[in-house]
Amino acid sequence: MTDTTKPLNPPVIHEGLPTQLPDIDPEETGDWLASFDAMIDERGRERARYLMLRLLERAREKQVGVPALRSTDYINTIPPEREPWFPGDEEVERRIRAFIRWNAAVMVSSANRKGLEVGGHIATYQSSASLYEVGFNHFFRGKDHPGGGDQLFIQGHASPGIYARAFLEGRLTEQQLFRFRQEVQHGKGAGLPSYPHPRLMPDFWEFPTVSMGLTGIGSIYQARFNRYLANRGIKDTSEQHVWAFLGDGEMAEPESLGAIRIAAREELDNLTWVINCNLQQLDGPVTGNGKIIQELEANFRGAGWNVIKVVWGREWDDLLARDVDGVLVNQMNTTPDGAFQTFSVESGAYNREHFFGPDPRLRAMVEHMTDRQIEKLPRGGHDYRKVYAAFDAATKHVGQPTVILAHTVKGWTIDALEGKNATHQMKKLTQDDLKKFRDRLYLPISDRDLESAYEATGTAPFFHPGENSPEIEYMMERRNQLGGSIPQRVNRAKMLTLPGDGTYAELKKGAGKNKVATTMAAVRLLKDWMRDPGIGDRIVPIAPDEYRTFGMDAMFPSAKVYDPAGQTYESVDRNMLLQYKMSTTGQMLHEGISEAGAMASATAAGSSYTTHGEPMIPFYIFYSMFGFQRTGDSIWAMADQMARGFLIGATAGRTTLTGEGLQHADGHSPLLAATNPAVVHYDPAFAYEVGHIMRSGLERMYGTSEQHPQGENVIFYMTVYNEPVAQPAEPEGLDVAGLLKGMYQVSTTDAEGPRVRLLASGVGFPWIVDAQRMLAEDWGVQAETWSVTSWNELAREAIEVDKWNLRHPQEKHRSAYVTEVLADGQGPVVAVSDYMTAVPLQIARWVPEDYRVLGADGFGFADTRPAARRFFHIDAESVVVQALGALADAGEIDPARVTEALDRYRIDDPTAVAGVLQEGGDA
Repeated sequence: MTDTTKPLNPPVIHEGLPTQLPDIDPEETGDWLASFDAMIDERGRERARYLMLRLLERAREKQVGVPALRSTDYINTIPPEREPWFPGDEEVERRIRAFIRWNAAVMVSSANRKGLEVGGHIATYQSSASLYEVGFNHFFRGKDHPGGGDQLFIQGHASPGIYARAFLEGRLTEQQLFRFRQEVQHGKGAGLPSYPHPRLMPDFWEFPTVSMGLTGIGSIYQARFNRYLANRGIKDTSEQHVWAFLGDGEMAEPESLGAIRIAAREELDNLTWVINCNLQQLDGPVTGNGKIIQELEANFRGAGWNVIKVVWGREWDDLLARDVDGVLVNQMNTTPDGAFQTFSVESGAYNREHFFGPDPRLRAMVEHMTDRQIEKLPRGGHDYRKVYAAFDAATKHVGQPTVILAHTVKGWTIDALEGKNATHQMKKLTQDDLKKFRDRLYLPISDRDLESAYEATGTAPFFHPGENSPEIEYMMERRNQLGGSIPQRVNRAKMLTLPGDGTYAELKKGAGKNKVATTMAAVRLLKDWMRDPGIGDRIVPIAPDEYRTFGMDAMFPSAKVYDPAGQTYESVDRNMLLQYKMSTTGQMLHEGISEAGAMASATAAGSSYTTHGEPMIPFYIFYSMFGFQRTGDSIWAMADQMARGFLIGATAGRTTLTGEGLQHADGHSPLLAATNPAVVHYDPAFAYEVGHIMRSGLERMYGTSEQHPQGENVIFYMTVYNEPVAQPAEPEGLDVAGLLKGMYQVSTTDAEGPRVRLLASGVGFPWIVDAQRMLAEDWGVQAETWSVTSWNELAREAIEVDKWNLRHPQEKHRSAYVTEVLADGQGPVVAVSDYMTAVPLQIARWVPEDYRVLGADGFGFADTRPAARRFFHIDAESVVVQALGALADAGEIDPARVTEALDRYRIDDPTAVAGVLQEGGDA
């Protein structure tokens, strides 16, 4: 009788889902399944599993399209028989590693002596020391290497180990190590910063990495930018490799894994990640009930990376060779990380009972071993030869980026810290801890020397074997062979020939009767820059899928979008003038919908002058709302890396893009920009202002001056708008110096009557022009207008003046620029912008008269510009009422006139402007 509960031709099941593939020969399929069942019954699951894996391997050899496994066994990817010959002196390198381990730990411990206690991290470097030292002695190429040298992203918490190595190399002094995390109190350069900060150690660190997650995305886009430079013919980067060290806990940050598909898609085999899998994050296991190495392997394999696991040290090789039934591998596969963490701190007897004990075949496998030998079975990330094999394979792999997943123990070699949950927070070692640590490292430091140093300084002595010792000679010889010490930051860039006056002439002419948005003015100048023989090929346009939004689609046919594969298809718009074109030599970086990726590209391009000795000029244009708010951490890292370039916050302001609603309405980016000391923000109103600001940025960052002979390490952030406005010609005698300082006077009046001064920035300037006319015609009030190009720069300069006055009480006090330029005028000052009131309030302390501010506070919403501006009380009518109110408070006019104006303009009623038309409101 036929079983009707089951389909006659059941679909193939893959990952628990039917694939809809029909079974064309059910009888043959049944024979295979029956044979498989019989094999399990006769030989066991382990044998069946082995044969299935071999079948998958053979299927791929025969080019049968079967899906890849998401993870492999919890063993080393590279078997012992495939390990390359280790070219170094392992014993000498072990001693070097011991010296560095000791000095790194002592440095952090000394920073936490009584009365100082500035923190630090001991355990991270101890777990990753072998990973770094294999690289330093055999792989990481320095700046003097013929190929240009590698880029090395160091895990932030491991910085003590990097300092300790630099001390042995003679690059840092013992006193500097003793002053770890004390950068000011002993004088400039006398101490060391906590983490890799290029801005704080500009000759040493290259990449800031301690903001966890940014290392991952930053290293991917650095490797990609290396290829971009090569493909565009700017520099041969074929011998340069990007190495990034990350922690397994750090991989929970979205930025860590968020861009790994980019690396695989572009086949970045110039990139290797080394993930230190010590199974611990700050408070405990990364995934106690799971297996983080297996989880990460699945993530990277699925994304298209080459994955190399370094799980077990060489002492496990013999045990694995004995594992004919696969029982040991099965135990490794099924033991959770929380248990492995426990095994790392427990005795050999405990490990024998709880890891090997449950299965008699496992127990028999270690009968010949003592408890001590079992206790010392090492994790693979501490085995030099296993790590070397992984690094060697990574550098030789072609067509994919590589990730090395190295199993380690946090706090390795320090008994007081090793594998403990609280390891990350443990900062100080006692004398007994240090003695045990010394003994484990076999260091020639006597108890007497250690105790006397501890009594005198609160910590143990640093150790150096002497400049002529075999260990120092060995490590220096290795670094010389590899191109010098690393990390190291140098600036070997040649200065660019910058455009002259003619390039900026067009923007000075204005637009006549046409209305033009400042975004279009900035893009027009960018196009002229890209045609300039001195800097044209150095411009790197960057956008997160918004080139058309910002009117840059005209660049597609000529500049082209960069893609390492070129364009392998016929574009749907190929017959149009502005067709979308891709090229291996394309200039435009199109990052898709990823502001984080665009920022990483901007950082790589903006620091190319020092990373590669090739100055490049990033021009990253984006929705202003999604710049500092979304990627502010990346902009901080860009500033720390001393990258240069332009960030263009387009569709800026709270009311210029109101159709998009709340989350697209930027009313605060200038405030966020003000928090970053390296960012120079401007909010221009006119095209000619755009020209002067962009020229100033280009000359400050890529020109030379007495104070900055190699250019200034700043970032120019300019907010521009999508609203078309009248663009006047540049006035004769323009106060360019004032424009660049932050404000200058546009108009004045000699007419009689009460007087006010109106200040506005960006798209707000037309409002005060209208308000000036209305005040004169309807109320007899005379107003002068001022264009504020930068509230931030005005406030910064004023704060610096106050600091100077504080430090020079005996000298004549200086005045802030904003105070000086407003001191000779008459009447109250009314300021308005398309940002929240806090933006123009930055200068309130230094305005010499009554100062009133209007701003767009609160959430944005969808409507027309006139409605939004009436709602926020920032339109021309609101400026008029505010000005009249200030005059009334000063006794200059009758207060009743303020009420009269309020009733006339209905500034509290957005329905009053329901019929007012707008133009260019789309993005």
